[in-house]
Amino acid sequence: MIWPLAIAASVAAAGPPAQAAPLPPLAEAEHALNAGRIEQARLMAARAIAAGVNGPQIDRLLADIAFASGKYDEAFARYKQLLGASPTDPWLAERAGISALKQGDVATAGPLIDRAIKTVRPTWRSWNARGVIADFQHDWREADRAYGEAAKLAPAEADLVNNQGWSQLLRGDWRRAIGMFERAAAMDPQSTRIANNLELARAAMAGDLPQRRPGETDVSWAARLNDAGMAAQMLGDRQRAVAAFTQALEARGTWYARAANNLQAAGGR
Repeated sequence: MIWPLAIAASVAAAGPPAQAAPLPPLAEAEHALNAGRIEQARLMAARAIAAGVNGPQIDRLLADIAFASGKYDEAFARYKQLLGASPTDPWLAERAGISALKQGDVATAGPLIDRAIKTVRPTWRSWNARGVIADFQHDWREADRAYGEAAKLAPAEADLVNNQGWSQLLRGDWRRAIGMFERAAAMDPQSTRIANNLELARAAMAGDLPQRRPGETDVSWAARLNDAGMAAQMLGDRQRAVAAFTQALEARGTWYARAANNLQAAGGR
């Protein structure tokens, strides 16, 4: 019974532990952003600006916040401005290139990503982006090379393996795509995007259309049906493509322009 009192006395005698020196305001914001606390980082950046902080460091922080928030148009504009002052910075080139790629601007993304991978130690993200660009261009040899370099640096990255699977899907190699998506899903079981890609590939091989999941929204189910229609169209199965696009229109409940356009292209009414 005396041990808890002895421990308490010892702690009291020792005094409070030494506190670590506080980080500068922008370093704290960067730390919050790296930890995934985007809103906290945004608030801290706003406070720093209100206090008169300016210059490249805050500009870069704002670009990183926009990137992490998925605001790729804003992120690209900010990274592009920063590149004007630091054109050889591979990190800025990588982020600007990925931001452009996320918006579907392959022509702009290509030179930026090429600049990023020419550095001494390019990251797996740069090589991964190069692979995606090659997929857009149907340059399968370059895609394999880029994804291979990325895999050397980050073999356990689910996003990379997912992109490798999508690359195989674009080539019509559905069996290999399924294997890639299964690996990616095992690495990141929480990823809805990877799960949807795996289901799409399996449905294409099985000849079935996706079934509605319990509690799934009309919008989500319609999107998956539309993707299944695209897969069927790539396989040359016009009948199943038309069925999928038609079901997507019915599932959405409101006008679904993407499925309607796909249905029109497939010759369905």
